[in-house]
Amino acid sequence: MIELGGGWDELLKPLFDDERYKKIREFLKYEYSHYIVYPDMYDLYNCFRYTPLKNLKAVILGQDPYHEPGQAHGLCFSVKPGVPLPPSLKNIFKEIESDLNIREPDCGDLTGWAREGVLLLNTTLTVREHRANSHANCGWAWFTDSVIKLISENTEHTVFILWGGNARSKKPLIDKGRHLVLESAHPSPLSAYNGFFGSRPFSKCNSYLISCGKQPIDWDLNNKHQNN
Repeated sequence: MIELGGGWDELLKPLFDDERYKKIREFLKYEYSHYIVYPDMYDLYNCFRYTPLKNLKAVILGQDPYHEPGQAHGLCFSVKPGVPLPPSLKNIFKEIESDLNIREPDCGDLTGWAREGVLLLNTTLTVREHRANSHANCGWAWFTDSVIKLISENTEHTVFILWGGNARSKKPLIDKGRHLVLESAHPSPLSAYNGFFGSRPFSKCNSYLISCGKQPIDWDLNNKHQNN
């Protein structure tokens, strides 16, 4: 029995009870017992555990977890302390510096954002070591699409930040009448100069939250890592 806390258990119960989720579980039992899979199974749902539903302000969608040792820990784009910054994350920090004048942190652990109310959700939650997208067809798309839809239907004034084609394809799942959707190119080195740099998603997100009477997100990780 999965226990997430923070209001997620009630919201996601229909998904965990669904036959399609049971098939994902069977697939994962096999994969974790036969291969090295990331993230660690105990980190799999960290994005929900660190961000209670009532505190939710924004959703950042990633694709699938990092597939090299020591990186993935259940939050999209985030890496564990001490791990070199992946190129996409480095570009995210560059855009924050340009947008909000916040200097690049020396650590790529985004847990501080999660605790600020940012759900860091990958659209595929697991991956086999060294094999990007290896779990893309195991059923996670159904699960995470359903999560996005449930968030859209059960929260108010949430900011959905969609970077790149995979994330932007989820736009039809979001009620744009009650939420803000911010979309741009992906922050990867291949596409960051095609519309990610200069898109200012962090200040736009905060302006919207303030206009809706919500507290803005503190995107500065420099004073958060000591507390994680």
